[in-house]
Amino acid sequence: MNSKQENDSALAAEYALGTLRGGARLHFERRLVSDPTLAEQVGRWQTMLSRLDATVVPLRPPERVWKKIQLSLPPQRNASRWNWSYLGWALAAGLAAVVLIPYITSKPQVLSPLVVLNSSDAGKGQWIVNADRERSQLSLTPVQSQSVAATNSLQLWAIPAGEKPVSLGLLDSGKPTLLKVANVTLSPGTTIAISLEPKGGSPTGQPTGPVVYSGAL
Repeated sequence: MNSKQENDSALAAEYALGTLRGGARLHFERRLVSDPTLAEQVGRWQTMLSRLDATVVPLRPPERVWKKIQLSLPPQRNASRWNWSYLGWALAAGLAAVVLIPYITSKPQVLSPLVVLNSSDAGKGQWIVNADRERSQLSLTPVQSQSVAATNSLQLWAIPAGEKPVSLGLLDSGKPTLLKVANVTLSPGTTIAISLEPKGGSPTGQPTGPVVYSGAL
C-alpha cells in the first residue's frame, strides 16, 4: 500500500470515528462526493464500528486522566498531519478488532450440501441435508414433505455399510432442523434415512416404523 492509500485509509478511519474535524473534515467530505474508492473505505470502517453504537455507553474520564495523557505526549511542534492520521487509523483498527473478534469466533460454520433424501412414496417431497466440513453438524430442510400426525415423530438415522442404524435425533417436519453428529462417522456409502416412529422417537434405539425418506452418501 502506497503512502496516499495509507493516508486515505487513516482519514477514512478518523472520519468514521468522528475524530476528523474542521477544515480537514470539510475537505475530506468534498472528496467523498467524487471518489467512490474513498467512500467505500469509509463504508467499511462504519460497518466495522457500527456494532459499538449499541454496546458502548459514553463515560467522561476524570480530569486527571486527561492531564496524564497530555504530560505523556511528545512535543507537537514537529508532528505531521500524517502521523496524527495514522494514530487515528491505529485507534480505529484497535476498536475494529474489539468488535470483529467476538463476531468471527462466534460465527456459525458454513454448511454445504451433503445428500438429498427421497421419499419412498413418489411425490411426497424430499429432505435436503447440509453438513459442515467435518460432518459433525447437519442441517435438514424439508421440501414439500408429507405431514406427520401428532402421535408420531420423524427420526433420523445413519446406517454405515454392514452396521446397525445409529440415531441422529428427531426432526421437525415443518421446518429446518439442526443436529449434532457425535456417535457415528458419516463416511461414503453411509445411508441416511428418516423413519416414522411413535411420538418422542423409537423406544428400542432402532427403527421400528417404516423408512419414509433415504439417501446414500
